Order: sequence, then C-alpha cells, then structure tokens
Amino acid sequence: MNTEALIQNIKTPTLTVAYEEHGPATGDPILLLHGFPYSPRGYDDIAPALAARGYRVIVPYLRGYGPTRFNSPDTLRSGQQAALAQDLLDLMDALALPKAALCGYDWGGRAACIVAALWPERVRCLVTGDGYNLQNIPGSTQPQAPETEHRLWYQYYFHTPRGVEGLTKNRRDLCELLWKLWSPTWAKGPERYPLSAPAFDNPDFVEVVIHSYRHRFMYAPGDPALAWMEEALTRQPSISVPTISLCGADDGVGPAEEIDEDIEHFTGFYERRVLAGVGHNIPEEAPEATLKALLDLLQR
Repeated sequence: MNTEALIQNIKTPTLTVAYEEHGPATGDPILLLHGFPYSPRGYDDIAPALAARGYRVIVPYLRGYGPTRFNSPDTLRSGQQAALAQDLLDLMDALALPKAALCGYDWGGRAACIVAALWPERVRCLVTGDGYNLQNIPGSTQPQAPETEHRLWYQYYFHTPRGVEGLTKNRRDLCELLWKLWSPTWAKGPERYPLSAPAFDNPDFVEVVIHSYRHRFMYAPGDPALAWMEEALTRQPSISVPTISLCGADDGVGPAEEIDEDIEHFTGFYERRVLAGVGHNIPEEAPEATLKALLDLLQR
C-alpha cells in the first residue's frame, strides 16, 4: 500500500510545520514521527492502513526536513531533544489535539518518548523504536564499548568542521550510506531511499543535524527557552502510558540486546518486540509489525 496524501501546513510558535494527513478529521488521532535521516515516506504502508480503519493520521516533517520551515531567521536551528518534543506539543496544540496515539523512531521516537514521559495526559499510547529514547546528556562524556563507539562514527564526524562541510556537500550520499549501514539486510533500501532524500534539501537540514549531534555530547549550547525541559530530562523520567517497543535485530546503530535494559523506565503496560531481519528504519522495513503494535495498543 502506498497512498499519497496532500501536504498541508500549520503554524506553531516556532515552525510552519508541513504534514500529511490521512483519514477522517473526526477519527481518533495518531501521530507518526520519522527520524534522521528519514522522512514521512517511512509510513507509506502504515498511514493509509490506519486511515482505512477510521483513524485520523498525521505524519509531519520534523524541523529541518522537507517543506517545514522556521518562522523566524533569528531562531536557533536547534536539534536538541527538548526542541523536538516541544515541536510535537506545539503541533498537537495547533491541531487542537488534546490527546493522541504516538509512534516514532530515532528523532521522532525521542520526541514521542519525551512527551509521553513529561505529559502523559496528552498520550493515549506509544509505539517507540528502540525503547527508551530519552538522552542521558550528563552521562554522554563517558566512553562506551569500542564496538558501540565505532557505530557512532558519524556523530563524531559531525563534531568537526570537516563533518559540517561533508554533510553540506554530500548530504544525499552520506545519508544513503547511513541507510545502508543501519539497515544492512533490507533489500528494498536502495529503491526506497530516493523517495526520502529530497526531504534533506531543506535549507535548515545541516544546521539542525549538526546541532543535534553536538548538543547531545555537550559540545553546543541548547535553546535557553528549553533549559527547564532539558533539566527535567536529566532525571530520566519514567513513561507510564501503554507502550510497545519495537527493536530491529539487525539495527546497524544499536542492535537489540538480549536483555531489555530499558524496561525499568516504563511503569505502565510495556512490551518489547525484537524484529528479526529488521534494521534501524523500523516502520518502513517492518510496516506490518509496526501497524500491529499500534492496533494492539489502540484496541486494548
């Protein structure tokens, strides 16, 4: 299934958010959130299926992607975790959604997890790619196992002027390489990548991405207006909303560990599902499993 939806725009305090909408306006709302370096195309086989069941499905372009734009040239092009969460809250407010089901992975999963942790009354249920996605920034300076450090090479690359220039000049080639490395067993990656790549031509893409990977290691200051949220996140708050975590067994960034070390962060209904043969781009590689996880929570 691959039914296109028209791109709509809505203004929030910081952004004019571009989003795709599926299903009836009166349906129970679901927000589907992509990550880096991906786009709403990751949900092409999921959004229409949910809409066909009567749900109202919103699939936004995150800050720095596609047609989404900052409202002011003076706004910090932040990619920090609190900014992503605030964008999600602002979008829900602009769309007059007091509560919604959330599904996200990578950056989108981080935004969804933060909102679920700090504003549980706004979240009906949560499908998260790779579990508890809140960054522990104060602990980011501690070295990890060499295999883990090796998989994070691109983040260290972005800490340098060379990395900024490399992403600027080679953004499509670099992002395509990440797709290959992070989803090494996904046969459809080469044919699907060109559908998402245009979203990286956003004029703020490079600045937002670089800030994201520098801020999480405390190499760049955050938005002062979001300092309170970042402070709250240092306490690694728990998530109480009904949650299913989907983990790719072949994820080239962080393959699923045998023991679920995230379970302690979830205090409500929680289930972890490890998906064999699936990499980092979970909804696009495993749309059936992602759809099932959402429906299992929505129909509880």
